[in-house]
Amino acid sequence: MQTLATHDTIVIGAGIAGLACAHSLAGAGADVVLLDRARGVGGRCATWRLRDQPIDHGVAFLHCASAEMWASIYAMPEGERIDGWPKSVSGRGSPCQPRAFFPDAHRMALQVGLTAWPKHLAAGLSVRLQTTVTRLSFAGGAVHVHLRDGGDLRATTVVLAMAGPQMDPLLTDLAEVTDELRATQRLLRLLTSLPSLTVMAIYDRPKTPPSWDVFYPEDSTVLQTVVQDSAKRREPRFGALVMQGRPRWSRQNLDAPAEQWTRALLEETARYAGAWAKRPLEFKAQRWQHARVDAGNELSGPILVSLPRDCRIGMAGELFSPGGGVEAAFVSGRRLAERLLGKG
Repeated sequence: MQTLATHDTIVIGAGIAGLACAHSLAGAGADVVLLDRARGVGGRCATWRLRDQPIDHGVAFLHCASAEMWASIYAMPEGERIDGWPKSVSGRGSPCQPRAFFPDAHRMALQVGLTAWPKHLAAGLSVRLQTTVTRLSFAGGAVHVHLRDGGDLRATTVVLAMAGPQMDPLLTDLAEVTDELRATQRLLRLLTSLPSLTVMAIYDRPKTPPSWDVFYPEDSTVLQTVVQDSAKRREPRFGALVMQGRPRWSRQNLDAPAEQWTRALLEETARYAGAWAKRPLEFKAQRWQHARVDAGNELSGPILVSLPRDCRIGMAGELFSPGGGVEAAFVSGRRLAERLLGKG
């Protein structure tokens, strides 16, 4: 019989919720391993490099009212933060996260790219990237985590830290164990997330760059946001824009060829920024299928379900805290860790 590697806690998903949870648990001495199918940590706190210039192509900036989250960010080395960014906002369209501009919200960008913060949270943690979990099962008094490439794991506690729709297939087998977990799975199926088709593009530095850091078009059915990413960089070599599609338009075009919707986003941006915007030196397209929680779908807190033999399944992410966004993800991960440690 194969002997499976055993841990106290396995966290599936190395976005901000999973990192916040794992960081807190490991700090309390728990044996935690963090799994993610991506090549890097952070989820939508993602930074790509085009011609060696960093571009944030998920979250454009950080904002929060949470003292815990702010303390975590300020624990990073000095010189990387740009407080109060974006400093210049244009357009009367609706931001993805209107709370970012509430009077009590702090805003910040990172000159080196937002991925620096999740990397900071991941320092010292046991992280396994490019690891795909196919399902969960319960046997022998433990939760078994089945991996696509073999080498399955087991733990008494498993945390799911991802978008609600991504949890559903992992819970299918495990939901047969308890009525509570079956009810939780049915609840998650009712809660939707919003997609965002995104293009990041670099340009010869214009003599007259846009006057705004972030632009929210009011009358576009295509564009949600345009970010002048190069405004965050120290002595950038290139101008850089990040264009994010509206949720409805993104859903309609989610399965279309990337060339098609990339061209549409570039041409729509040119309507507002100028013809130069549709002639980038280089660009990259990104499909965010689960970009953010649909407003009003958020739950009041993380979920923790008990299984036989003192096993547990926890769930955290921006869905599991009011307001959505990165702050909700961070707070839900920390709160779940407190409950797992018996502190909440």
